[in-house]
Amino acid sequence: MKITRFEEIESWKEARILTARVYSLTAEKKFSKDFGLRDQIQRASVSIMSNIAEGFDGGSHKAFACFLTYSYRSASEVQSLLYVALDSHYIEETIFQTNFNHTLKIKRLIGGMIKYLRSTN
Repeated sequence: MKITRFEEIESWKEARILTARVYSLTAEKKFSKDFGLRDQIQRASVSIMSNIAEGFDGGSHKAFACFLTYSYRSASEVQSLLYVALDSHYIEETIFQTNFNHTLKIKRLIGGMIKYLRSTN
């Protein structure tokens, strides 16, 4: 099956779900008042899906793989910021684990796509 639109990419779909979750979490009372952390984790989650979309239209497998590495790194940033939210008592351990594991899933999907793209050059 050939992918013709970035919206068909599984990692983008999962990143969209994660971004919605992040926005929901950061709307909570204590979290919403920590402007720096709130804005940073929102930007990082949006960056995951945005770089997938931008890379898809990059014109080559090499360009797409490059953008996917940015996306992967943004996912790592989200994971790190989830620790800050946990340590600051903005989220519970179960919420942390759910979102951390979802981010791991996204990283596995992105990593698989990077590997595929690099093998086809």
